[in-house]
Amino acid sequence: MKSIFRKVAVMAIAVFTMSVAANAQEKGDMAVGGNLVLGSGDSFTNYGIGAKFQYNVTNPLRLEGSFTYFLKKDYLTMWDLSANAHWLFPIADKITVYPLAGLGILNYGYDYSVDLGEYGSYGSSGSMSDIAFNLGGGIDYKLTDKLILNAELKYKISDTWDRLLLSAGLAYRF
Repeated sequence: MKSIFRKVAVMAIAVFTMSVAANAQEKGDMAVGGNLVLGSGDSFTNYGIGAKFQYNVTNPLRLEGSFTYFLKKDYLTMWDLSANAHWLFPIADKITVYPLAGLGILNYGYDYSVDLGEYGSYGSSGSMSDIAFNLGGGIDYKLTDKLILNAELKYKISDTWDRLLLSAGLAYRF
């Protein structure tokens, strides 16, 4: 775990050092959006749909809250609630890239039941939640002054289950 935090610290210092000229969006800008997500980890892959809210604290720093619900697969349901910080780097007139870091809550639920006919049924159900650390990055493409196309790769690290999330979405800036 120490090596992960050491890598995060080195990445944060590098991001801060390179951000001197980053002015992609204005302080106070807000956006709402939705996305489609592909989640994978521990030989289990599923799809999700999500919503997000973004707020630019300063010109290069954006905060994002997001919620993703993963579709049920193999008796397992999942959802993810996250808060991330994005450090914005404009690389072209319409393109901005960003590293991200944050925290989230992963929730897993299972409901397994087998009908045994005249002998009744057998089953089990339950759920658990876990705190996760988020690391990743993304890219925004400005379609218009108000519409932003987004792609993101995020790795969620938790005690129970590490997940790689690949998402694509659309946001409306207001």
